[in-house]
Amino acid sequence: MTAFILVSGMFTGTHIWQDTAARLTARGAEVHTVALTGLDAPRAAAAPGVDLETHIADVLAVIDSVGAAGDRRIVLVGHDYGIHPAVGAADRRAERVDRIVHLDSGLPRDGVPALAAVPDQSLRERLAGAAGADGVLPPPAHEEWPRWGSTAGVPDAALDRLTALAAPQPLGTLLQPLRLTGAVDPVPTTGVLCTGNGTSIELVQMLVRLGDPALRPLTDPRVSFFELPTGHWPMLSLPAELTDVLLRAAAGEGHRLEPVDDTEGPGHLRPFLMDVPDVPRVRHGNLDLYLPDAEEPRPAVVLVHGGPVPADARPTPRDWPGLTGYARCVAGDGAVGALLDHRLHDLGDFERAAADVAAAVEAVRADPRVDGDRVALWFFSGGGLIAADWLDAPPAWLRCLAATYPVLAPLPNWGLSESRFRPVRAVANAGALPVVLTRVGREMPEIAATVEEFLAAAKDCGADVEVVDVPHGHHGFETIDLTDESRTAVRHALRTVLDHAFGEHAR
Repeated sequence: MTAFILVSGMFTGTHIWQDTAARLTARGAEVHTVALTGLDAPRAAAAPGVDLETHIADVLAVIDSVGAAGDRRIVLVGHDYGIHPAVGAADRRAERVDRIVHLDSGLPRDGVPALAAVPDQSLRERLAGAAGADGVLPPPAHEEWPRWGSTAGVPDAALDRLTALAAPQPLGTLLQPLRLTGAVDPVPTTGVLCTGNGTSIELVQMLVRLGDPALRPLTDPRVSFFELPTGHWPMLSLPAELTDVLLRAAAGEGHRLEPVDDTEGPGHLRPFLMDVPDVPRVRHGNLDLYLPDAEEPRPAVVLVHGGPVPADARPTPRDWPGLTGYARCVAGDGAVGALLDHRLHDLGDFERAAADVAAAVEAVRADPRVDGDRVALWFFSGGGLIAADWLDAPPAWLRCLAATYPVLAPLPNWGLSESRFRPVRAVANAGALPVVLTRVGREMPEIAATVEEFLAAAKDCGADVEVVDVPHGHHGFETIDLTDESRTAVRHALRTVLDHAFGEHAR
């Protein structure tokens, strides 16, 4: 028999599992819900000294209470914050746990507190320096739940009940680092990703291809994945579907990620889809300039890579063939191609990445080989959020803003709902600034939704947006979809951006 042990997340208790537990029991499973100290009494004040170790002990008590019969298989399910005490307990009872299910949760790491996984970045910064661990974090008001994860699909009555039963979160549970011995590493795991909260199997696969060593273990055959088309609370929005997924996970089913092919190389490091001219490159600090054959100052196109990109990724983005291909094509057509490395290494880095971009733009404009009054900015992928600054207050010298397979609104689990990095909102102030948007037909749905939201907002405000479609293109199509359709789209986008950059001036 399978024994499920269900561990709830922040502010919530055993009540959140009521429907799912009943359905699992009806399907023949044994179910235990963990009452985490300080969280299972609505609006109760947490007892002094409650920390992550307290909650690990709560989970251990339930594991130890489950009989050790040879046919009893323990599947430990952690939702949201609950994955931290779940993994901590599994590390100490690895021989008893058959599988760990990460239910729309992160990847706990040794020495890292649960606070690092809190989506609200302003809250992370505020609590990081909190003195003492005996305080509590008040539970969200009814309208504040989306700050902690998308409520898509949750019925109104269920959201009302979630609010009524929410309890304060003891700060010690968020601030105390998790300690792991490594014993848990061989335990099979399953990730259940809620696409309405901004994560999908395709997105995780793309991040793995970027080469982050922390994500490589996700390609292990013992790791499987499922998706649910809902927000962060599937036990409230899709309990029947969640029940089915948990039973399938316990049976070892699920999607396996493709390992990185070290012989062929990750997609973003494959050759550019077109032949590119051999032009001079000048490197200054984090900025490269690709120079045209011209004596007088020329317009410039500043290319802004996406991310987050791990800080130790090599080569860095300004040496990725897809981006250098654009920069060389720009220079070959008579303008200066500028390509920089910015510090978008984590979802909390948009402020400093935006500052890096602004500094690079000023350096480009100040270069004597550049006509500082004729500059275009071109954003890619996750770098698209940085475009909000330039859409919101376009300077007179900005002749065009381009975006290729961009993210144009923060995904729900990025913790940026209150930030300024929302191009879907900033486009209302773009005025007559020309925008060239390259849209791929096989985009990840969560990213495609932000593009459509942007286009709807642009239409409402009358913004000047030209869409270049690549119907069969994927995210990063310039090095993985080597088709005539892709080449035509790249040429069209380049020609349009440069026409705006040059304006009435001949090339």
